Amino acid sequence: MQFHLDGFQTGDPDVKPAAGPLIDPSADTSEVDVLIVGCGPAGLVLAAQLAAFPDVTTMIVERKPGPLELGQADGLACRTVEMFDAFGLSERLLREAYWVNETAFWRPGPDGIVKTGWIQDVEEGLSEFPHVILNQARVHRLLLDVMERSPRRLTPRYGLEVQDLVVPDDPEERVEVTLSPVTGDGPPTRVRARYVVGCDGARSAVRRLIGRELVGDSANQLWGVIDLLAVTEFPDIRMKSVIQSEAGNIVIIPREGGYLARLYIELDELEPGERAADRAIGLESLIETARRILHPYALDVRDVAWWSVYEIGQRLADGFDDVPDAERGGRPPRVFIAGDACHTHSPKAGQGMNVSMQDAFNLGWKLAAVLRGEAQPALLDTYSGERRAVAQRLIDFDREWAAMHSARPTASDDGRGLPSLQQLYTEQGRFTAGVATRYEPSMITGAGARQDLARGFPVGERFHSAPVVRVSDGLRMHLGHVAEADGRWRLHLFSDPGSDGRLGPRALALLEALAGASSPVARYTPDGASTDAVLDLRAIAQEDHHDVAVGRLPALLRPAKGRFGLADEEKVFSPDLRHGEDVFDLRGVDRSGCLVVVRPDQYVADVLALDDHDGLGRLLDGVLIASGTRMPDLAAAGGSRS
Repeated sequence: MQFHLDGFQTGDPDVKPAAGPLIDPSADTSEVDVLIVGCGPAGLVLAAQLAAFPDVTTMIVERKPGPLELGQADGLACRTVEMFDAFGLSERLLREAYWVNETAFWRPGPDGIVKTGWIQDVEEGLSEFPHVILNQARVHRLLLDVMERSPRRLTPRYGLEVQDLVVPDDPEERVEVTLSPVTGDGPPTRVRARYVVGCDGARSAVRRLIGRELVGDSANQLWGVIDLLAVTEFPDIRMKSVIQSEAGNIVIIPREGGYLARLYIELDELEPGERAADRAIGLESLIETARRILHPYALDVRDVAWWSVYEIGQRLADGFDDVPDAERGGRPPRVFIAGDACHTHSPKAGQGMNVSMQDAFNLGWKLAAVLRGEAQPALLDTYSGERRAVAQRLIDFDREWAAMHSARPTASDDGRGLPSLQQLYTEQGRFTAGVATRYEPSMITGAGARQDLARGFPVGERFHSAPVVRVSDGLRMHLGHVAEADGRWRLHLFSDPGSDGRLGPRALALLEALAGASSPVARYTPDGASTDAVLDLRAIAQEDHHDVAVGRLPALLRPAKGRFGLADEEKVFSPDLRHGEDVFDLRGVDRSGCLVVVRPDQYVADVLALDDHDGLGRLLDGVLIASGTRMPDLAAAGGSRS
């Protein structure tokens, strides 16, 4: 973490200097850049990301009377923890959460359920972060803290719901949204926004008002969920456990704190058109069902923190923005939907909250880049294309996943019982960890023609971090942890072999080209901003960090920043040779070197050869806007970054 750039400051460095004017939360009429509807995981991730930009005004509203306090989703996949690290939240998250280390499997035996096996929850080396469990309300609180400490000091407005939404034909005019108090008391609030994002759940008003709908299978399987404190002889109550018995099925998810556990309990199939509320199933009924499934182990419930009954269905919106397919490319999208507003599925794989937050992380940097004049409006078209494809894969996966959890094992198991379920958990580990997403080639993702230079950084997949040593101070750290949720592209320059304390000749030649007056670095950096304001360049030498001479590094790798022109000394790394963890070997990076270009959402945009001095420009020229051709007000705003 870097601070004190413009002078020594006391206090918490996570609290950024305020930037105004701040939005008046009591105003009946507001004009903003982005209106976010819904304070669920997607809405809060989007708000936290946009709040980091002093020159972007954001409003977030929620129909509930206040922040979430109990229940709902709880699983955070490895990929989500990687994303939380970019917000500076991973340490707080990991300290408080339950770490899922193993998954146990149980099935019917002669006198009740018996344990049949276990697997490691996340395969070795898949991520530097674990799969963790933390109450959704606490996840919300972490994101709210980021918002409140940001330059915009962003806080939600509660008790408001969308009544109407009008998208003008003129793209220069703002979207007009009417918000009404949920209580019915008081006048409506009118908001004029450049962009509107509906993160308002499966019954999304924003989705309805832009003419989108959820399409898919009707909910037909009923499940109950309980967060409880209990005394039991069941030996795996503190282990994630998948239980199939003659009396039904349970998935046990241990919760944070060492005592609390969540039970997902399979109930009955629903009739066509029937809803969970029609059954009027009570808490005692859920507990009795759990006791039957856990036999011969007793379950003495001492306290229940939260419980619910819900139905499972897989549905997907026909588009994630307001532009019909026939008009795509003819006008930019103005209204978007994210999270449950555009895809619903079972909670068994723990993907709902995770995929929803990744929707928002994908969209947030794109909105900021367009609003700040850094990127072409066409960039916003990539959101629906990329995230709808991810959601479709999730829906397809979830159908099989949910069906396997509902299967009834028998003595003459035909392969659809628990052994197959255990195999499914093993085979789909990358998917449930959240790292299986791969974006197709587009204006922001290359074709990977030189993938051979870095096989461990697949183009279109998330940047798979690896240990390195920072040259300036010998700090052992992860390379991916330099990424922040600040909208910048990361350029990881893996050097060819060097000598005399310098980087390799091919790396130095590329650095010289990037330092030129016509390079992408010069072209996209706003006047008065530091050279890493848009493109954050880092270098990884092949030599031990003691053999790299800091004083002989090119200026791009020690850029002068801030009002004092201080050198940023944290741009160059070496392999962790002392611990035998060479990032070149770990990620299959060719010893001739390469440039790995990473999007602001931590996905690899392309891999380029070091002697391809024009490759970066070819990749970015269709996305970014040269600083000299931006609108004056936005160019000035872009130049405010340090």
